[in-house]
Formats: sequence, C-alpha cells, structure tokens
Amino acid sequence: MTATSPNQATVLPEPTGPEPKPLLDPRTGEPLIDPETGEQMTGVPSQEPVPVLDPETGEPVLDPETGEPLLAIPEPAATVEPEPVEAIGSSDELKEAVSERSETVGGMVETLDAMAFEIGSTRISLWDGLVVLGVIIVVIVLAWGMTKLIHKLLARFTRLDETQRLLSEKLVTIAIWAGAFFIGIDLLGIDLTALAVFSGAFGLAIGFGLQKTFGNLIAGIILLMDKSIKPGDVIAVADQAGASTFGQIRKIGIRAVSITTRDQKEYLIPNENLMINQVENWSYSSKNVRVQVPVGISYNCDLEVGERLMLEAAKSVKRIKKTPPPTVWLDGYGDSSVNFIIHCWISDPEDGVGNIKSAVLKKLWYLFQEEGIEIPFPQRDLNLRGNAQFDQLVAAISQRVGEQNAKATDQED
Repeated sequence: MTATSPNQATVLPEPTGPEPKPLLDPRTGEPLIDPETGEQMTGVPSQEPVPVLDPETGEPVLDPETGEPLLAIPEPAATVEPEPVEAIGSSDELKEAVSERSETVGGMVETLDAMAFEIGSTRISLWDGLVVLGVIIVVIVLAWGMTKLIHKLLARFTRLDETQRLLSEKLVTIAIWAGAFFIGIDLLGIDLTALAVFSGAFGLAIGFGLQKTFGNLIAGIILLMDKSIKPGDVIAVADQAGASTFGQIRKIGIRAVSITTRDQKEYLIPNENLMINQVENWSYSSKNVRVQVPVGISYNCDLEVGERLMLEAAKSVKRIKKTPPPTVWLDGYGDSSVNFIIHCWISDPEDGVGNIKSAVLKKLWYLFQEEGIEIPFPQRDLNLRGNAQFDQLVAAISQRVGEQNAKATDQED
C-alpha cells in the first residue's frame, strides 16, 4: 500500500489489467483531444484510493501538516508468468511411479522426458509420445478382443435372426469403440484445451473427408433395421451406366455391401447406392423365383406332343419345384416356328438361374429326337418382281441350262 496526501502528486504504477477508456474534460465534460494527432485521448482509470486506518484504533490516520485523512492506492497484483502445462497428465504420474521403483529406469525416463518441445504453454516430450503409443495399443487390443467376445456371445446365447444379430453386432461395436476412445483420453489425462488450436481444422477435415463414410454407415444400419436387404439375399443392382450386377449378398459392412456372382466375382457396392438406386431383390419376402425357358418347334409338328415333352423335360430337373408345377404357354407364331415358353419355379436362386435353363433345354433335345419333333431353321419367302433385265437374266440362265442338258444327252448316246 502507498500512502499519499490529497495535495501530493502520486505516480501510479502502470496498469496491466483494465482496458483503456476515452478521457473527458472534468470541467466541461467534452472529450479531451490530443493536439498532435487530433484524436480523443484514452487512459486507464486508476483504482479508487481508500483511507489509511490506524491498526489499533481503527480510525483514519490524519496528515500531520494538513490534518486531512491519508489516502492509499492499492498496488497492482503481480503478474505470474504461466508455466508450461503437460499435455499428457498421466505421463508425470507414471514417471514418478517408475522412478520410485528403479533409479536406473527412472534416469532413462528422465532423459526421455528432457527431450521435449513446447507449443504455446503446452510441453510435449518423447516420454509423453511413448506413453500415448502404449495406451493406444492397449486400448485398441482390449476393444478388439471385447468386440469379438460380444459377437460370440450374441451368436451363442441369443435367438436373434441373422439380420437382427448383425445389426446388434454393429451397434455394440460402435459403442465399444466410442467408449474405448474416451477411456483412452481419460487414461492419458490429456488436457483437451491443448488441442483447441487443431480442433477447428480437424473437425472441418472430418466433415468433408468422412462425409460419405458416415453416410454409408448410417445407410447400412437403416438397411439392417428395415430388413429390405440382408445377408443371403439374391439381388440385381443397376449402376448409373445401366449395367446390371446379379449376385448373392455375403456381407453388409460399415462402408459397402459385398455381392458375390456365380463366377465368384465379388462386387463392393456402397450402402448409400442401395438406398437411392432401384434394387431387384429376388428373396425379399420369398425365395421362390420363376424361370422362363423359350422353345420353338416346327409348324409341321404336333403341338400337343410338343407341350407334353416340354413339361416332361421341366419336371425331370431336380431343382425345379413340384408345387407350383411347371407350365407351358404358347407365346406366338414366329417366322420359322411356333414359339412356347416353359415356366418353372425354383427356391434356391443363389445356386444360379442359367443352369436351370440349360438343364431343361438339354433334356428337351433328347426328347424331341426320340419323338421326331423338329426344331426348324429360319425360313424366308422371297418375292421377285419381273422387269426387262430380270427377264433377260432368266432367259440366259434357261439357255445355259438347256445347253448343258443337251450336252449331257449327247454323251449318254
């Protein structure tokens, strides 16, 4: 505290806390203008002086010359330089615990901790990096093991169908990894304010870079919840070019759906595409699929016999269902043949559709051979219009044929 008289000039210490304010003339109330710059002057207001009290009586102490109370201006609080803050709080605790158990290891830890650099008020050392790496490895291993354990427990002790179990596994996996992340942060004792400098850029990068990833994740969860597409379904998906992909769903992952075709080609289709594009699901509500086999026979054949042989060929294939039974429809009269379509049903489209058609046609070939049913070749009727040039051509051909026949007669004689 500095005691002064009201009539004495007091040199105030330079303020550090309050902000400068515009100054006004105490007599007129007008702004004080700097004659050199022409701008309004600013200043930092000092703290209000307080009377100095006698410690024994509690009465104000008077100035012996003027008889007025002595006033004191509080001294400003000393500013404390901020010390570097450890980014990883748990590393110091671990370092102290190691040093207490072994001086040799403690010395090595001190050496690693001395190799450090500072970012603002945050201090990061090589020892901090090793602790972070170790905690990350432990947390990842524990989270991975717990995920596998939960998956086995769900498969063994629950009565959920495959779709519900897969959805439960995904939700549990997300919860475990989210919990592992926050547990790792807590174990490391990371001061999240130290990462405030990078949080804006990091959040922006996640927003743009992982937008599709999170979209596919949510789309996969929605597909499993409404059961529109599930593992084991046989689907056909058309891409933007119009090409159709046909196969069986093997796995619905976080990012994409795995579809395996009959030639064992595996396609990875993003989950979001299955949400916005048209999908043909052959086993959504039922796995029964109707297969159509077109067949043509000659106009000279008995249609009743042909139909009977077609039904016999379809019923001979083991994969074709007995109920509903195969049927034969007369589709139309073609240029060269009478066209039929054999309709038959299967309940295992994942085993292929083209092989059903092949088996029916192969059996039908042998039956047609046995019964004398003809499979006709293409036939065309040509209509030629007569004109002078065409008549000359016909006359020349007739003359040439007549000459050849005459020569052949002479040779025989």
